[in-house]
Amino acid sequence: MEKILMITQVIISILLGFIVLIQGKDEGFTASWGSKSFEATRRGPEKVIFRATILLAALFLLNALLFVFV
Repeated sequence: MEKILMITQVIISILLGFIVLIQGKDEGFTASWGSKSFEATRRGPEKVIFRATILLAALFLLNALLFVFV
């Protein structure tokens, strides 16, 4: 069981690192105008990457907690 959790943790950490690196620092509609005065909505691939980052971070945390208690 520990070995499975360790392998899963490594895979999730690699995926999380990759998905964070492919996100642009100033991506989105507001970056092109140079203004942060209004909130732009995420659309298309930007939204998918954002949600995938949240999902992978949650899985990473859950897997880490499971690894500690096993």
